[in-house]
Amino acid sequence: MAMLQTTIPEGYKTKLNLYDTQNAIALIKATFQEALSGVLNLKRVSAPLFVYPDTGLNDNLNGVERPVRFDAPATGRDAEVVHSLAKWKRYALKRYDFHEGRGLYTDMNAIRRDERLDNLHSIYVDQWDWEKVITRQDRNRAYLERTVRSIVEAVGYTLAVVQAKYPVLNAQMNREVTFVTSQELLDMYPDKTAKEREYLFAKEHGTIFVEKIGGALSNGEPHDGRAPDYDDWELNGDIILYNSVLDSEFEISSMGIRVDEESMKKQLAAAHCEERAELPFHKALLNGELPLTIGGGIGQSRLCMFMLEKAHIGEVQSSIWDKHTMEEAEKAGVILL
Repeated sequence: MAMLQTTIPEGYKTKLNLYDTQNAIALIKATFQEALSGVLNLKRVSAPLFVYPDTGLNDNLNGVERPVRFDAPATGRDAEVVHSLAKWKRYALKRYDFHEGRGLYTDMNAIRRDERLDNLHSIYVDQWDWEKVITRQDRNRAYLERTVRSIVEAVGYTLAVVQAKYPVLNAQMNREVTFVTSQELLDMYPDKTAKEREYLFAKEHGTIFVEKIGGALSNGEPHDGRAPDYDDWELNGDIILYNSVLDSEFEISSMGIRVDEESMKKQLAAAHCEERAELPFHKALLNGELPLTIGGGIGQSRLCMFMLEKAHIGEVQSSIWDKHTMEEAEKAGVILL
């Protein structure tokens, strides 16, 4: 079920020691990014750790999270540590002259100071951010779902490579994706929370893609928060696996076909933040100066957790933790990096 704070499952023991864990993490990252770039036709690029606030390039996430801001005296301006590179990537595709059918990926490192801390969440965020140029004809559910299947194929291939190297590992993953919209989930489980709905459906099907996240459902609430200015809420979703170690739904990727001029205007209005239309990124998009794209983020530590059958994200990444988390880990003999 959905985690609210750190809970180490009773009887949990890590299958790999610290030395092998580090080697396995390196294997996962090297294997997966090569597989991902192959199935989606992506090239690796360098990306920023921080941006100027007034460019509109930072990811606003749900609109309430506070970015880490600092002054940079040499520039005479403040800068913000990125929450993610959702908008920067689209700008980069234009600058780097990527053409239709080609895309980029990068290591994205972020600080999310307001993130809750539990088994799956950390203040430090590491993911593969990727973005690809598409045609207007590609802006449809069929193209989105084909892309989802390609990503899951890359995950499944990586899992097989890791388990061949470390036979003690046996995480189970369904390589067939079951697609469901957020409204369909609500219709199935009307008395459950959004996370409970994801849990029940993921436990039944193994690998799921929950579509259409951001807009209000029939109960008047969105399935989950989404910034209005990068994903098209009708053409996006989350890839979620069932995690048997935690008996939990386990999101590994948020992704989608990005807004065009029409959907951005509509979503800015729905989110009551039309003033963003005056920011440089938003102006460029509304003027048709940026390419049409699809993109997303894939959690590096999340993938490592799943494949290495770890109970806490702190077993595969180095961060800082609250007192409760550290006490629970120590009591269970879990070593946080």
